Amino acid sequence: MKKIIFERDKCIGCGTCSVVCPSFWKMENDGRAFLIGANEENGIMEKDISEISCNIEASESCPVQCIHIKDNN
Repeated sequence: MKKIIFERDKCIGCGTCSVVCPSFWKMENDGRAFLIGANEENGIMEKDISEISCNIEASESCPVQCIHIKDNN
């Protein structure tokens, strides 16, 4: 099991994550990305995932590196 950790406060709204991985990411009206189905606390969004899917590409393409994929131990 893996976990996506998204530092939403650092997001600059480039939209790349929502283009390369639209089943997990969308752009919100405030101009920043949103991790669909995630829990949010203090600007940090987290979501457990069984398959990394396109999230590696979303993470690697983020210009401010605010998308992280970690082992969920």
